[in-house]
Amino acid sequence: MKATKMNTARRGTSRRQMLRGVMATGLALAGGLPVMWPAHARETWPSKPIRLIVPFPPGGSVDTVARTLSPALQQALGTPVIIENKPGASSVLGARYVTQAQPDGYTLLLNASLQVANPLLLDTVTYDALNDFKPITEIGAQPQLVLVRHDSPFRTLKDLVAAAKQRPRELTWAIAAYGAAGHLACELVNEQAGVMMEVIPYRGGGPALVDLMGGQVTAMTEPMASAYPHVQSGKLRALAVTSSTRVASIPDVPTVAEAGYAGFDMPSWYGIWAPAGTPGEVVQKVYDATRTALRDPDVKSRLESLSFILVGSSPQEFAAFQAREYETYEKVIKAIKARGANAAPRT
Repeated sequence: MKATKMNTARRGTSRRQMLRGVMATGLALAGGLPVMWPAHARETWPSKPIRLIVPFPPGGSVDTVARTLSPALQQALGTPVIIENKPGASSVLGARYVTQAQPDGYTLLLNASLQVANPLLLDTVTYDALNDFKPITEIGAQPQLVLVRHDSPFRTLKDLVAAAKQRPRELTWAIAAYGAAGHLACELVNEQAGVMMEVIPYRGGGPALVDLMGGQVTAMTEPMASAYPHVQSGKLRALAVTSSTRVASIPDVPTVAEAGYAGFDMPSWYGIWAPAGTPGEVVQKVYDATRTALRDPDVKSRLESLSFILVGSSPQEFAAFQAREYETYEKVIKAIKARGANAAPRT
């Protein structure tokens, strides 16, 4: 009888403790106070597949980087990493989707430098590039190529500029998206060369490259990850690289600066973000896994073959870097008077 009473008392105490825990959690949530979850709950991450949002269609540079990185990232995290292409509005739709996702680490964004430029350039952006995302790591950066069709009459960037001066507004630039590094590079060439080549936006680098190869547009500036394979195949011709120095894999292609535009340097960089509010320990795990993936021989070889400079910066370093880039792009966009250029992209 005594044992039965003791067991009953223990069960009553246990129930009261559970009730107090539930009430404390409810009060904390109602008051906006942080809830201290048990350590074992945090340690189980990841326990399901992770969605890596690519805000462009397949075939462009961002998609190429994501598909190169994801197998090794999946192995490092020990869970499937599923790429979801959510194109539209110069990557704004995909980025906005991530801001609305649960900040639990299961929805991540892989994007290029226009992630930072878009709020400066597009009036339709409703999120804060610096505060609505948790920066995880800069993957790396790469030069871009100024491209024309393989049978184009233009052999050099000077040829292209000369024709643009003779035929104002007749020649066209294809761009993967407003705010992309390729877009800013084209606008800077226009400004520094004193020409007006119309800028035609697309819903990603893949569709833009298809139209360039088909002759629907005159030229394009596109990161090497997606552009160089078409140069190697003979479908496109590279007139110049946008980096400050020539690229070792294509040493015969001059820089834009060598064509007469001193100081020209407009690379494209890529990073991974999570929604704001994602726990720091989850961000750290994704960062650690990305660092491991970037050291994978296949990933390293593939990206370096596209002239990538691999970075793998820490979340703190990446946050500081994107803040500096924000200031740089702000100056560039003001200089080219591009703010508010919201033309509808081609499909």
